[in-house]
Amino acid sequence: MRTIAVANQKGGCSKTSTVVNLGAALGERGYKILVVDLDPQANATYWLGGPASSRSALKFLSDNEAIPVIEKTSAKGVFVVAGSSELSNYHEYVTDVYVAGTILTENLYKLKANWDFVLLDTPPTLGLITQCVLSAAGELLVPVAMQTLSLEGVVKIINKTREMRETNNTKIEILGLLATRFDSRTNHSKEVIKLLTDYFGSQVFDTVIRENIRLAEAPSFKQSILSYASKSKASADFRALATEVITRIDANRDQYEVN
Repeated sequence: MRTIAVANQKGGCSKTSTVVNLGAALGERGYKILVVDLDPQANATYWLGGPASSRSALKFLSDNEAIPVIEKTSAKGVFVVAGSSELSNYHEYVTDVYVAGTILTENLYKLKANWDFVLLDTPPTLGLITQCVLSAAGELLVPVAMQTLSLEGVVKIINKTREMRETNNTKIEILGLLATRFDSRTNHSKEVIKLLTDYFGSQVFDTVIRENIRLAEAPSFKQSILSYASKSKASADFRALATEVITRIDANRDQYEVN
């Protein structure tokens, strides 16, 4: 089982879109996918057609004795531990990052035999929940919108990951940085992706997620882009991302497993 945190402290970077549609692309290939929606906005849960109200994700974060409620979704092979606005009160249950990470690690370990990939959606902050996820996950995927200000967020989350590896003895590694919302018609998108690749080199995925109206429409229909517009450019992009994720993981097969 591979546990992939999808995180960036900046909003609007297509974090949830990446979780939902990468999950769908992997599920389409026959992998068993679990999305754990840890964002209080619960957008991944909504997009996947999950329950409107649930304490599942909150319990998954705060109680290592809890049995998670796992829901079917609209995407083939994809299931969800549903998020809710109650995650905003997480600090009332757990306040220490180390304790929080230990609980999440233990709950992830219990799922090891049942899933090929667990994708962890996170809030657009570097608060307690995101730090908890960074301490428990094996790999980090950082979506980066093609805006200059997004680059600052990338540096911050990578620095935080390094800091947590040193202070909390976490094992998370960078799976890759993903350029999102790329518009080939604008010089700005081209400039930002060049800055990203110049600075981070091979850590940047070759795959780019292009701006696409179909992708913007898909959440309203509670379908992944692969179901809503299977032949769209956005579907092609996420299928390419799934291929690249698998390739990178295969190259490091002996690393990052949940212990």
